[in-house]
Amino acid sequence: MKPLISSALLLLFVWINASGQSRSNAKITGKITDAATSKPVEYASVGVSDQLTNRVVDGAVTDSSGYFEINNLTTGTFTVSIDFIGYEKKSVQNVVVSGKGVNLNTIALAPSVKTLAEATVTGQAAIVENQIDKIVYNAANDITSQAGVALDVLKKVPQVSVDIDGNVELQGNPNVRFLINGKPSSVFGNSLTDALASIPASQIKSIEAITSPGAKYDAQGTGGIINIILKDNRLQGINGSANLTAGTRLENGSVNLNFRKNNFGLNAFFSGNKQLSSRTPSTQDRISTDPSGNQTRLLQNGYQDFHRSGYRSGIGFDWSPSKKDNLIGAVGYNSFSNASSGITNITQSALNENGMPASTSDILRNSSSRGGINAVDWSLNYIKKLKKDGQELNVMYSSSFGKPRNSYNQAQSLASEQIPYAGTTGSTPGNDKQTNISVDYAHPIKKGVVIETGVKTVLQDITSVADIRVFRPSQNTYVPDPAQSYRLGYNMKIYAGYLSATFPLFHFLNVKAGARFEHTDVKITYPNTSIPSYNNLVPSLIFSHNFKDEQSLKLAFTRRIERAEYRDINPFMNLSDPYNITTGNPLLKPEIGNNFELGYNKTFKNGGNIYLALIERINTDDVKPYTVLYPTYLIGDSTYVNVSVTNRQNIGVEYNSGVSLSGSVPVTSQLNVRGNVMVTQKRVVNNLLDGNVSNGTNWRFNLNASYQLPKDLILEGFGNYSSAINTIQGKRPQQLTYNFAFRKQFYHRNASIGLTATNPFTKYISQVTTIRTANYVSTNTVLIPYRSFGISLTYKFGKLEFKKGKEQGNDFLHSAPGSDN
Repeated sequence: MKPLISSALLLLFVWINASGQSRSNAKITGKITDAATSKPVEYASVGVSDQLTNRVVDGAVTDSSGYFEINNLTTGTFTVSIDFIGYEKKSVQNVVVSGKGVNLNTIALAPSVKTLAEATVTGQAAIVENQIDKIVYNAANDITSQAGVALDVLKKVPQVSVDIDGNVELQGNPNVRFLINGKPSSVFGNSLTDALASIPASQIKSIEAITSPGAKYDAQGTGGIINIILKDNRLQGINGSANLTAGTRLENGSVNLNFRKNNFGLNAFFSGNKQLSSRTPSTQDRISTDPSGNQTRLLQNGYQDFHRSGYRSGIGFDWSPSKKDNLIGAVGYNSFSNASSGITNITQSALNENGMPASTSDILRNSSSRGGINAVDWSLNYIKKLKKDGQELNVMYSSSFGKPRNSYNQAQSLASEQIPYAGTTGSTPGNDKQTNISVDYAHPIKKGVVIETGVKTVLQDITSVADIRVFRPSQNTYVPDPAQSYRLGYNMKIYAGYLSATFPLFHFLNVKAGARFEHTDVKITYPNTSIPSYNNLVPSLIFSHNFKDEQSLKLAFTRRIERAEYRDINPFMNLSDPYNITTGNPLLKPEIGNNFELGYNKTFKNGGNIYLALIERINTDDVKPYTVLYPTYLIGDSTYVNVSVTNRQNIGVEYNSGVSLSGSVPVTSQLNVRGNVMVTQKRVVNNLLDGNVSNGTNWRFNLNASYQLPKDLILEGFGNYSSAINTIQGKRPQQLTYNFAFRKQFYHRNASIGLTATNPFTKYISQVTTIRTANYVSTNTVLIPYRSFGISLTYKFGKLEFKKGKEQGNDFLHSAPGSDN
């Protein structure tokens, strides 16, 4: 596939050059701001009409920075009209377009002067937007996405996939950097799935899947960045929303409150969630061979009862003491936990030369495990606008303090006696403190040329204490095991600086080029562990070209880093299953990813869009879970027999070649279809096995269809499929999930009720995973109870107020009172 991608890159680059030299590029650009606060006005409607005929020629919607660009205009004289709810409509006449076009610079909209007791606003922005470095899924504009949690919303984001265990991949890569409102949090380091399950969908404004991060972004995450943007409200007055979801498997609820008076805004939220206890049957059947050639069969049959719960709360403010200054602050508290317990029947048989059992022992094991974290996040952000339009200084401080905790307990007995003869318990309470301090500066040189630079410091300090106790039959109790107990200290400091530039090239290419330098210093207080400091130069380069009819093409290269997280480096031995032990690896080196992407985007006038991308990703020091079987394994003063040990290792080099197609098609005014298809060819060179090569092709797709019925009724269907794929030691199972939803809006669309059904026709999803090593073969079958039914309620309340008193027009396009857009 790599020759195919190389040829396509060359042909498309030639096409860019030829097209750019043969067509006109006249355009009108500008930026829309609030006259009172100087803040950008997002989603404002900009229309261009011929001044002689009054015929509407084209239009656009401003982006998050208030910027708009209308391309492919003929020469002439035009009128530019700007309109947005809460502001007076403004027109700029006698706009003469010739040659390359005209820049209207900054256009300030005055707030509307009519005070409204209440208002009902209809209409919404696009659900999916393709931008030069990212795809934006506007969850707040998708009525059917208001129930569930962040994991459910992520399934609808193009190029993002979520499996039934809550593992997230971006363009097929699981190494994703997660942010909330552009800031990291310690809650993601302990259990990403639990963290994402704690964020209600009703609180999410949008999700940015950043596949080609520029130099301004942290280099962490070889797969890219997923930024979850929570709802806020820029409208004057007091308003809010309440959401409640109840079901057979999941429950969650949230309340959001917003207040804004002139240049000061305040918001607060509380949410809680719970995954009800469910029973998961499982079977492991494996055959191992010891150094003498003797074979043993281990058969484990059992179940685990699993549940999770959590809640989040926070308060934030933004204040603009002047048109040039903006201060934003927030503090939040997160708490979530999970727990499982179960019983496993174990049959271990020595096999004779014919593969038949020669001797058998039956064991019964009771086990349980718990995990979770309590964390506080706080941040303060100061933005200073300087003299030139676009000249800006941004100072950010954010920090989080979390207390992760993990524990397990297991006891074994002979099935015939049911009296414990062996067992262990372990717990690892700890602290995780992270601090980020950054200073960013943007300086426009001339039209279309912007220089950005900045520095950042990331400080992370982790402490963890392992308390391991071993069951002593003679004392009939668990006693401390000093040989297995330890204290881990992990201190990481990252010092970074970057420089990037945005500029036109050859009159038809838009270029964004930059480089980021990061110095990483890691210290671990753990026996026989030493990690040297290291430096990384992380370049990024994006070429893009805009064609007529809302088409664009981009070619991007980015380099990314994947540093080990807390859960990956903690050497805590989880012995809840003493035949399958998992642990961390403090000696993991960072994985380096070199990502290439060639993408074509087309936006249609009816609101639809398509995005086609060719992707090549090369990871060195590739990190993968790696399993080794030991006939005997000593931990402390305890010896374990016929045991597999799994941790993450630097395997070697991974090559990924893929193609992705995503799009949104409004088939009719009532029917909208969105989908994503991705095919990836993976090749892994495993240096741990003398350069052994494994290959696998994976393809996945999802399809979402929504239909608008009369009287504000909406029907939705969503399906997601991922094929099985070869791994370095076996095969990962295929997955198929689907759900149906029905939603009815009422009370002037300020309230709604929804019904959902997930995999309604099958109680379990069967997951069969195989692992093969030089001395054993294992087949693991897990039946995951995924079927569920639920009902959700939402209600928006409050007043919408404007500052002064002139009648507001009826073209309410983008934001509703009480909506958190």
